[in-house]
Amino acid sequence: MSSVQRQSSSGSDGSVVDDKKRKKMQSNRESARRSRMKKQKRVEELTVEISRLQISNGQIRQSIDAKDKAYSEVEAWNNVMRAQEKELTDRLRYLESIEQTFVEFSGGVFDEDINDMAEMHDSLLNPWQLPYSTQPITASSADMFLDWP
Repeated sequence: MSSVQRQSSSGSDGSVVDDKKRKKMQSNRESARRSRMKKQKRVEELTVEISRLQISNGQIRQSIDAKDKAYSEVEAWNNVMRAQEKELTDRLRYLESIEQTFVEFSGGVFDEDINDMAEMHDSLLNPWQLPYSTQPITASSADMFLDWP
């Protein structure tokens, strides 16, 4: 009997139920549409953020590469400077050993005679400036063969 009552009441109440169903379906559609729009907006925001982060990442990589290059150049320069320092240190030790040897053989008189020695050995330091005058050779090619046997 209840099924009969439902059928009889569905005539007047059926339109109310249908209206409720239709409103509920419409509300669900609107909610789904808003959800899709919200999701689409979030995807677009994330896409923009990805692009921004990729650009930023590229700039950071360029900065790192420039700093690596500068570091390599400074490191190479430091290696050159260390090699020069070692070379100069070795030269200094060699010159100090020569000085020590000279002092030992000269009887410890090094500082007093240094100016005299500098003048005396000036010609040795500048061999192209001879201490005597040179005279030109005045022989001719004809004179060279006069005494030839």
